[in-house]
Amino acid sequence: MSAHEILLEVKNLKVYFPVYAGVFQRKVADVKAVDGVSFTIKRGETLGLVGESGCGKTTVGRAIINVLRHVSPDVHLDGEVNYYDETGKVTNLLHLKTKDMRSYRSKIQMIFQDPFSSLNARLSVKQIVAEPMEIHHPEMSQKEIEERVYWLLEKVGLQPAHAARFPHEFSGGQRQRVGIARALATNPDLIICDEPVSALDVSVQAQVINLMEDLRDEFKMSYLFIAHDLSVVYHISQRIAVMYLGSVAEIGSSDQVYFNATHPYSKALLSALPIPDPHRTDKKRIVLEGDIPTPLNKPTGCGFRTRCPMAKPECANEVPLLDTKADGRQVACPYVQVDVSANVA
Repeated sequence: MSAHEILLEVKNLKVYFPVYAGVFQRKVADVKAVDGVSFTIKRGETLGLVGESGCGKTTVGRAIINVLRHVSPDVHLDGEVNYYDETGKVTNLLHLKTKDMRSYRSKIQMIFQDPFSSLNARLSVKQIVAEPMEIHHPEMSQKEIEERVYWLLEKVGLQPAHAARFPHEFSGGQRQRVGIARALATNPDLIICDEPVSALDVSVQAQVINLMEDLRDEFKMSYLFIAHDLSVVYHISQRIAVMYLGSVAEIGSSDQVYFNATHPYSKALLSALPIPDPHRTDKKRIVLEGDIPTPLNKPTGCGFRTRCPMAKPECANEVPLLDTKADGRQVACPYVQVDVSANVA
């Protein structure tokens, strides 16, 4: 992968939230929400980030857009979040101050999980979609902003007449379309989608996912699509990264991960997917033993070893790194074998 193809590179990202206790509120531990995550996103690509609740997916997205310090000023951030602009210039976004980060926010936008609480109830749809342009493009006239607002609403399947309405007057799917229009307002290179369809009905989910695919192809954008539904992620993503307890377990193409997962955790996660065929009996559910460890006290070495059916005593010695296998995928386990002849299509 050439440097020109890369839009975003996350290297060994760590996000630790301090825990205070006692009368004097001294720091006693760290919640290791993200513990050494690495991946890249290419221009025009959708990378799906999946895992069970609490594995750190949303924290990764918020670390990329550098808003964690506003949520928790004492948060410890380490690693790199390198953004590559059109000229090839590389900027580490992770440690930029608010003033320095502002110029990059127009290039990296976010669609939030809850389409109601993420929209200002006191603003009309026109004001919500226009606000990013007023902040990041002060050179635009009010007429230009107004025309672009109407154009964006049409792009996401709404009518210009909807611009005068308020968020409470829309359904969940329509509110999420407003959120998508707002994210598109500054013509970003990357949109971080934090479970954008999990709060919607299944029929509406399909409409929003298809809309996002069309917009990605039209505007040549990239997505980091965060979700826990592997079927939805497979539909929209070119590559999938599987997270467990703050770390990446496996990264590969959508077909590789969805049809031929190799990491034991990826296999267990996929086995939980329901199959719409009552006569199919060849797929067995993999039930993991034990409870998920707490990020406050992660196991030594591999974080999955306490529940892994392949665990060896050596797994407790050191954290496994992502190893590139023969078929090009990366797996954080030295003991898995990859069948390059397997049919993944």
